Amino acid sequence: MAEEVGPEFGPLAVLAGEWEGDQGVDVAFGNTEGSMITTPFRERVTLKPFGPVDNGTQHLYGLDYHMAAWRFGEEKPFHTEIGYWLWDAELGHVMRCFMVPRGQVLIAGGIVAPDATSYTLRAEVGSTEYGILSNPYLARAANTTLYEVTISVAPDGSFTYDSTTTIDHARVSEPVAHTDHNVLRRLPEA
Repeated sequence: MAEEVGPEFGPLAVLAGEWEGDQGVDVAFGNTEGSMITTPFRERVTLKPFGPVDNGTQHLYGLDYHMAAWRFGEEKPFHTEIGYWLWDAELGHVMRCFMVPRGQVLIAGGIVAPDATSYTLRAEVGSTEYGILSNPYLARAANTTLYEVTISVAPDGSFTYDSTTTIDHARVSEPVAHTDHNVLRRLPEA
């Protein structure tokens, strides 16, 4: 990525750029199968720096976020996300704000040291600070109640994420733990 990012981006500075990973594993309830299924996938993520964004005395630096994931052998993504990753240096918070095209939005956050190479962000349904909103159909059929993601940057510059989305699914008596994992590597600059 041609744009330089400095310390004002805190722990997000190392994530700026374009990334790909082909070690993705999605474990989720399969509606067709009526049970949990495992789907290997590849993905591409773009994190483009911007900022500052000033909200009164609050100053945020962020990464414009676009993600798409494909099952192996398929041309059309089975999952996409758009949103922002934000750093609030004064509070020491990282925020991940994103939307999925099923009619769901989420803001996850957590306290993170400026030089952290591993951290966890969290969102809960009903929270007015770091929360989850779903359309009426999803709220009835597959209501997301909790989201956690852990980001870990490796010494080789790659990063991994491990996420768990807890869902109250109408077809299952217990909450479903939908998990995703991948290792992403920075693409060379064009």
